[in-house]
Amino acid sequence: MRTPKYPILDDHIHIDPRNGKGIEAAKEYQRAGGTHICLVTKPSWSLGVHPTTGEDFNQVFDETLDIAKQIHDKTGLIVFPILGVHPAEITVLAERMSYSEAADIMMGGLACAAHYVAEGKAIAIKSGRPHYDTTKEITNLSNQVVSQGFRLAADIGCAIQIHAESGPCSDMVEMAKTEGLDPNKVIKHFGTPDTPLTPSLVAKHEAIPELCRQQREFTMESDYMDENSRPGAVIGPKSVPRFTMRHLEQGTITENDLYRIHMHTPNKVYGIDISL
Repeated sequence: MRTPKYPILDDHIHIDPRNGKGIEAAKEYQRAGGTHICLVTKPSWSLGVHPTTGEDFNQVFDETLDIAKQIHDKTGLIVFPILGVHPAEITVLAERMSYSEAADIMMGGLACAAHYVAEGKAIAIKSGRPHYDTTKEITNLSNQVVSQGFRLAADIGCAIQIHAESGPCSDMVEMAKTEGLDPNKVIKHFGTPDTPLTPSLVAKHEAIPELCRQQREFTMESDYMDENSRPGAVIGPKSVPRFTMRHLEQGTITENDLYRIHMHTPNKVYGIDISL
């Protein structure tokens, strides 16, 4: 395979050999020009895990790390695992326990994820609050889970990806500061330009050229779910390299913009080395 000219990072992608294309999706990404990925844990239930304790999430994390190794061994892609607890877990867990008990288990899972980061097995943790309409109780408990995620990230010196409602999530700036975490280390997954956090923009986002003109710091993602039941959702695995190169070829972004998106911002936020 041709040596890629530029580093390309998908900041939020799932590769799921159980339920989707698996390694073939990673190969598609690579053939399109991708070089690095942040492999994010899927919800526990998608991997057949039904937690009753925080430690049960280790099964999800271990499978994610195994997939990361498979991807690297079979493609040569550089894989950065991001481990955590999907915010919708509170709704699913509460089918068999109270919301408070569900939040406790989620916080236990985040503590386990932080342990993997501290051991150097992952680069960041993931948390959030439901992106769908819910009750005040669930929102309050979810914010407690997020705050614990911020506290853990601050303690071990890592970044945290946030999965939450669409929009700026401006309240998370003070939430992060309260727990001793730099808000720039909070990545808003499926972000929007109006967020004061670090946005990870879906690759087809129309604001990318304008944000580049402003020299804003952001990353790009596909949020590819790799589920045969939802092919191509959210957008396909080739999307980040394809949209990046299309912008570059059309002159809507510059080489400096490309390096800021795919190398310098990830290095600043995650502390990872992006190089060819």
